[in-house]
Amino acid sequence: MNTEIFGIIFMFIVSVVLAIPLGKYIARVYGAERTFLDKLFQPIERLLYKISGIDPHVEMGWKQHMAAMLSINLLWFLLSMLILMTQGSLPLNPDGNPSMSADLAFNTSISFLVNCDLQHYSGESGVSYLGQCWLMFLQFVSAATGMAAVVVLFRAFRDKTVTGLGNFYVYFVKSSTRILLPLSLMLAVLLVFEGTPMTFEGKDTIVTLQGDTVEVSRGPVAAFVAIKHIGTNGGGFYGANSAHPLENPSYLSNMAEMIGQLIVPLAMIFAFGHFIRRRKFSWIIFGVMTVGFLLLSIPNVLMEMNGNPAIAQMGVDNSLGAMEGKETRIGAAASGFWSIATTAISTGSVNAMHDSTMPLSGMNQLLAMMVNAFYGGCGVGLLNFFIYIVLAVFISGLMVGRTPEFLGKKVEAREMKIAMIIALVHPFLILVGTGLATALPALGASTLNNPGFHGFSEILYEYTSSSANNGSGFEGLGDNTLWWNISTGIVLLLSRFLPIIGPVAIAGLMAQKKYIPEGEGTLKTDTGTFGMMIFTVIVIIAALSFFPALALGPIAEYFSMIY
Repeated sequence: MNTEIFGIIFMFIVSVVLAIPLGKYIARVYGAERTFLDKLFQPIERLLYKISGIDPHVEMGWKQHMAAMLSINLLWFLLSMLILMTQGSLPLNPDGNPSMSADLAFNTSISFLVNCDLQHYSGESGVSYLGQCWLMFLQFVSAATGMAAVVVLFRAFRDKTVTGLGNFYVYFVKSSTRILLPLSLMLAVLLVFEGTPMTFEGKDTIVTLQGDTVEVSRGPVAAFVAIKHIGTNGGGFYGANSAHPLENPSYLSNMAEMIGQLIVPLAMIFAFGHFIRRRKFSWIIFGVMTVGFLLLSIPNVLMEMNGNPAIAQMGVDNSLGAMEGKETRIGAAASGFWSIATTAISTGSVNAMHDSTMPLSGMNQLLAMMVNAFYGGCGVGLLNFFIYIVLAVFISGLMVGRTPEFLGKKVEAREMKIAMIIALVHPFLILVGTGLATALPALGASTLNNPGFHGFSEILYEYTSSSANNGSGFEGLGDNTLWWNISTGIVLLLSRFLPIIGPVAIAGLMAQKKYIPEGEGTLKTDTGTFGMMIFTVIVIIAALSFFPALALGPIAEYFSMIY
């Protein structure tokens, strides 16, 4: 077997094997059961509650959960704007990086706040060490916000009829201390041993093998890279992201970062099954997500390994695959797999330039973000998938002539209206943003580096990445302008909080309903048939919403290349 393919299979299998016990541990954490880390973290958590004036025993309804989430995020946004717009005058700035403009600080603050990390600034030259540490903080709390929100869903379907759904702040703190922090520490230590910098010293001067004297940026890189992957944040300490040799020094670090971004979204699926005591149903969810993930990732790996046929026709050696924009230490296969993992999971980090991938590889990256439910980000992946479950339950109920039910709760008109609104918000934001940027070239299309079909794909990718809270990009696009900073910032806000509020609202409403015991007429949701129904709903919605736009971009580019 090709060693590159073996490496990909190994990474995926290890991620799944580690995610199963981690999921059980996460379920115990959120279920307030005893874990082996209690003695270490309980005193820290009690101190945080005392300092913050939080009573961890107060139960919240779903509206109180959302109010707490929105208010604390508003506070972080205001602090972020202040820090980024004054970082040039603040401490921990040994390289003398300037303060951000208001529109760039607006975009960056929102982007890191919503777990997207869409970087319109240039990595190490755009943010001071203090700014990087602040963004690192946002990477923790944004991931913990999504995880805390999905626990409301957990609680809604574990208890038969309930109005109190736990405490948002407790779920938030435990997500940070018990899950994200330990995993990030382990990954950061590995990266340090592999050669990733972890210092507050400024640039270092080195002499290259060619004899050139260059300045190399340093900083607290290992910590930043660890939480960006564990928290499915994306972005990068360096502008080149995980294609940078100090951010991702070796194939081992590449494997560790890949496993790091896979493990929590996978574990949350199994945690859901353990928490609501329906492990078979969690395996159905895992199966549907994995089928979709593999249908996108396998073609990408093969296309990147086969390379560009136009290059081969010129008589140029193409045996290493499509290597434009890729690192030889990582290779075409691992880069192709990463490109789908990072877009499906909504991490958004890159170890190769997506703008240089084959046209249909770019299409699959777009599809992974357009579906936005094949694993997805920390917590929000399950929330997005829940919308498809509700739609599948409702359609299945109509098909068999029964009242739609999910886990003993009726799905009625109110829940369906919310589900449909949330399902349509994602394509609406992507397509409206793309349409405006294309129709107003002086604002959007004027910053393109590529004309024609690929230029359209760059615009489509930018709004898709923003709406999917992903953060990766087709970097032929010059995105640090007033138009891109403000328009994508608005998309980021709406696409983060509406898809959280909607599923939580549905779960909260259903939690209050009378529990209906399963009977002969109950629709079984833990079967392969229902899994196929969910997958069909996903495919139909994605095809109807996005095929015309994909046909104008990557599909047209593909046919123009081969004919």
